[in-house]
Amino acid sequence: MNRPKVVVTRRMPQEAIELLEKEANVYVWDSEETAIPQTVLLEQVKDAAGILTNVADSIDKEVLDAAPSLKVISTMAVGYDNIDIAEAARRGIAIGHTPGILTEATADLTFALLMASGRRVAEGAAYVKEGKWKSWGPMLLTGQDVYGATIGIIGMGRIGEGIARRAAGFDMNILYHNRSRKPDIEKSLNAEYCSLDSLLERSDFVVLLAPSTPETYRMMGEREFKLMKSSAVFINASRGKNVDEQALYEALQDGEIWAAGLDVFDEEPVSLDNPLLSLSNVTALPHIGSASIKTRTKMAVVAAQNLLAGLAGTELLFEVKGDTV
Repeated sequence: MNRPKVVVTRRMPQEAIELLEKEANVYVWDSEETAIPQTVLLEQVKDAAGILTNVADSIDKEVLDAAPSLKVISTMAVGYDNIDIAEAARRGIAIGHTPGILTEATADLTFALLMASGRRVAEGAAYVKEGKWKSWGPMLLTGQDVYGATIGIIGMGRIGEGIARRAAGFDMNILYHNRSRKPDIEKSLNAEYCSLDSLLERSDFVVLLAPSTPETYRMMGEREFKLMKSSAVFINASRGKNVDEQALYEALQDGEIWAAGLDVFDEEPVSLDNPLLSLSNVTALPHIGSASIKTRTKMAVVAAQNLLAGLAGTELLFEVKGDTV
């Protein structure tokens, strides 16, 4: 019996590759940082039954057209906006993703980004390494208080709840805006549900965790930034397309808001000529929300298990349904 072919679009933890190799012939684009060229991807998927991918690779109609034998696409991520879900569903291709696994690691990183942005950690580190620290000054690199401040969380999913738990440990006043209320979170963490406008007006730290959908596209723009306090810090750990980056740049440059911490950008990898990178009050990270060794390894293994289930025609551990997105 012929073994099915699987295309892995990036170098993955060995545990995941070994799982796949037990059941399939595996092609791996052997780079962790460089994307698989489109020409190579289109050639490799011609006879592939499965694709294991991540958020950086576009699995669009062109790729699906090139892969007539494709049965399953598995992404090592929670989000799946890089995959043409509707077209895959029309063709009967199963889609797997990895929710839940990265919750705590992403919440850790997001809260670290909040603290780093508020307390100017990256600026301080650069200040020392660049030899600028010549003396101590009373207001040198002063930032915003985190303990006891008001945090506004936009998107109270698993990661939002993780952020709220961490905020409670810092005795923060917790506001949140979500498609639906979370009475259990309100009760356990004394969180307050409010409108988006009210959250923006009252928060010292605004954390965006909304999914990437047509409804959330550019949900943070000129109007929203103008509602925020001039001392407020904006954190985006969701998707770059949820933010109007030009409006954010102007708000930061003009002092409408105080600082921003960004783990995601509209285009990734972010270009060095993106004006946000020119601002000292922007802390920028390369989309590493879930990047702990333990979490990323588990994500890769679950992604491999999803893919193998799809090849076998059995239920995926975590499946995206085309009719629900």
